[in-house]
Amino acid sequence: MKQSQYRLALAFAAAAASLPTLTAFTASRLLSTQQTNKQHVSALFAEESASAASIPAAAKPIEQGSHDELMYALGVNLARQLGDVRPLVENSDELTQLARGLLDTVVGKIDDEDQRALLGRRGEDLNNVIVERANAIRQKVEEAGKAMLKEMSENPETATLESGVIIHPLEAGPDGFGKGVKPTAASTVKVHYHGTLPDGTVFDSSLGGDPVSFPLGGVIAGWREGLQHMCEGETAMLGIPAEMGYGEAGTPDGRIPGGAALFFKIQLLEVLSAGVGGGPKLVGADGRELKKDGGGLLGADGNPL
Repeated sequence: MKQSQYRLALAFAAAAASLPTLTAFTASRLLSTQQTNKQHVSALFAEESASAASIPAAAKPIEQGSHDELMYALGVNLARQLGDVRPLVENSDELTQLARGLLDTVVGKIDDEDQRALLGRRGEDLNNVIVERANAIRQKVEEAGKAMLKEMSENPETATLESGVIIHPLEAGPDGFGKGVKPTAASTVKVHYHGTLPDGTVFDSSLGGDPVSFPLGGVIAGWREGLQHMCEGETAMLGIPAEMGYGEAGTPDGRIPGGAALFFKIQLLEVLSAGVGGGPKLVGADGRELKKDGGGLLGADGNPL
């Protein structure tokens, strides 16, 4: 049986959470074992090395730590700033011409005068294509998000708030589900989180790094409302409609399209301020909570009283 989109999202979030770090991309990972073993060429094989020099640069394996790898990394970095252009093209032929235009401009094959002339001649057509295809992408994103939110809401383990934010509790806190300190809109919290679009694209995540602390007053409405229904120590999945996220505009950098529903797996590690609920706490002279550890109380320094 085909898995549902929401079940796949849960599986991806769980897999991401199990990774100790987020591995950075390196060009050397593209090399096969055979290519890696051939990186160091002895002077005894000068003839073989000379013949290898005739291979086009684009076809040569990239040696880790080399200047070629550094320049390749520069290209990767520039491409990441440009973003994923594939949604704007419809087939491989279009992608080839797009890449050709990029390369010809970068290497100076087409000078500034010719660039301006081309854009002046085809600028209106280009704008029409971009708007048309961007709208088509947006419509697909909106439809996928609404379908996934509907599916999520039909899960008997979820709760749907009046705003449309959906909460799916996944792991209980130390006192059990629904028990313990809850944040308020004025709280500052410490969390781990993993955010995805309906298609599984990760747009933001703290996994692989340190937990993040921030005031709930400074986050999107869906986060602020959803976190107030979680207790300290709990992990939950939040489904956030576009109107409780980044709305019709999306984010300025384009990572989150306009109209996109958002899905977050959140672990509420600690309510740092302005929390409500929970049991009574003992506080030391310095104002810090005294903690229990088995047979006795621990002071603010972690040592037994």
